[in-house]
Amino acid sequence: MKFNEFKLSKSIIEAVNSMGFEEATPVQEKAIPVILENEDLIAVAQTGTGKTAAFVLPILDKISRNKKKGTNTLIIAPTRELAMQIERQVQGFAYFSDIASIAVYGGGSGDEFSKEKQAFLSGTEIIVATPGKLLAHLRMGYVNFDNLEHLVLDEADRMLDMGFFDDINIIISKLPKNRQTLLFSATMPAEIRKLSAKIMKKPVMINIAISKPAEGVLQGVYFAYDNQKTPLINSLIRDKPSYTSIIIFCSTRKDVAKITASMRSDKYVVKAMSSDLEQKDREEVMRLFRAKKVRILIATDVISRGIDIDDINLIINYNVPGDPEDYIHRVG
Repeated sequence: MKFNEFKLSKSIIEAVNSMGFEEATPVQEKAIPVILENEDLIAVAQTGTGKTAAFVLPILDKISRNKKKGTNTLIIAPTRELAMQIERQVQGFAYFSDIASIAVYGGGSGDEFSKEKQAFLSGTEIIVATPGKLLAHLRMGYVNFDNLEHLVLDEADRMLDMGFFDDINIIISKLPKNRQTLLFSATMPAEIRKLSAKIMKKPVMINIAISKPAEGVLQGVYFAYDNQKTPLINSLIRDKPSYTSIIIFCSTRKDVAKITASMRSDKYVVKAMSSDLEQKDREEVMRLFRAKKVRILIATDVISRGIDIDDINLIINYNVPGDPEDYIHRVG
């Protein structure tokens, strides 16, 4: 199905075309009409299926057709990297529309907090936020969601895994009851079902596919003791000079630091990514890796969900992930 068949506003279609998108993915094809009809929605779909556009496009369309004062949409994401990525996509799809957005996340400076505060005070149309930072602003008393029409919970299962269940409930208690609620998740554990029953009104359910590794990815497994892993990684990389984008996933920050030091001693161009880094440093690492100025990125699962990076040549799991879903997201 082509995007112009959804009868989205001209400015949205212009942005979609300029970004090179033509055919809707299955989750977009099923979700967009439901959202345009103002129905609550639960969408279960794995990483890489186009979930962000599935909710951003119809929301932008509705805002562009009926602009009102105040914040229209709140999108909640589990990590700052995902919040930033969603907001970048909002900006791209809203390029030809007069619709403002901002990403609100922890780890920033005082100047960034002031910009976020001003965005709340001025009623920026679309707020993309992590739960903790949003709560910090809510507690200050100046956030006004009286005109909110859309609530989106993205990577909902991940947010609950990270312990945000109570925070999300507090946030939702501050929102208008008369709103459209959209929940996107890779899985449907009992906690998600419980949450959806509490906050949604007769939601439409779409399930694109059970979670499985992305198609077309060659997968392999090596049985190795810990002291064999770094030499093994070296042997996998050494004879592949054409591999310019490699991610090595570790389960702990300690392993990230250890492998980073080892790879640097072998003269590889390496950067590390974990929650130990300041926000500006994390942004710079991702910028350099996307620009292919860093060949190897060694990271925890902080970048495994919802982060789009083109043309990855090799993914190495230094540790076996504790949850099959984590493996699927790393590969995705």
